[in-house]
Amino acid sequence: MLSLVTYLRERDGSYVADVARAFGITEAELIRDLNVLPMCGTSFRGGDLLDIDTDGERVWFRNPEATSTGEPLRLAADEATALLVAARAVATLPGLREGDRQALLRATAKLEAAAGEMADASASLTVTFESEGGVFAEVDRAIAQRRRLRLTYYSPARDELTEREVDPIRLFTVGRTYLEAWCRLSEARRTFRLDRVAEIRMLDLPADPPQVEPRDLGESLVRTTEDDPEVVVEVGPGGRWVAEYYPHEGAQELPDGGLRITLRAPDPSSLRRLALRLGRDGRIVSPGELAESARRAAVQALEAYVEE
Repeated sequence: MLSLVTYLRERDGSYVADVARAFGITEAELIRDLNVLPMCGTSFRGGDLLDIDTDGERVWFRNPEATSTGEPLRLAADEATALLVAARAVATLPGLREGDRQALLRATAKLEAAAGEMADASASLTVTFESEGGVFAEVDRAIAQRRRLRLTYYSPARDELTEREVDPIRLFTVGRTYLEAWCRLSEARRTFRLDRVAEIRMLDLPADPPQVEPRDLGESLVRTTEDDPEVVVEVGPGGRWVAEYYPHEGAQELPDGGLRITLRAPDPSSLRRLALRLGRDGRIVSPGELAESARRAAVQALEAYVEE
């Protein structure tokens, strides 16, 4: 989209079809981008918004001077501090390629010089990467060298550690950082949260995952099928967030403002934690054995709160 701004500044009045063809996208995708650009500007603090509009056939850039002032980007104190702290933290990440580290250090030094006195505030702040940083570095190295990994992984659904060998496919972030890999234990593609990896070791074996279609990261990380057991959960007004965070087949409004949610779960026992988290804001209705299991877990949790 940054390139699109430059393109339109030099070609005011271009036809939508020509612009879409130049960027290798559909006209519909271009129109969506053009609807976003008027909400963008040259200032982090707002103002100086881009005046770009289209009638569906041609595109006009009404204020191209907004992007051609030649003035350098100016950072506020909090922005400069945030950038410096983050840059220094990433530079200490275990396993970072040395060329990347040196490039980052050079960029940090330039930013410190430009920030002047503002850089002093950032010197008193530090960020450290603990186990997840080391896991990330090892996974990144294994992907680059196409090597198999041995993981000791914590499964919250079963509350246990499992040993498994995996062929890494890729790292990605959706709120948290995940490893997508082919698991040799289950002989299937699995997703692992890095902060749940207790131990990791790269093996002297080549990684050879089957050819798999990359998953759409816009979809939920939890995949269900029609063969998975059906679970019905009723939540009050304070538990309506469940319908936003859990893939479900239906959500029926209840008189009290709550919802009756029907969903499927590959491992229904994992929903016991959901029931405990909901507390009085929700309950599992069916299957009955899962509802009873959640009730027993709640009783055990309450019994743990004993006075010394």
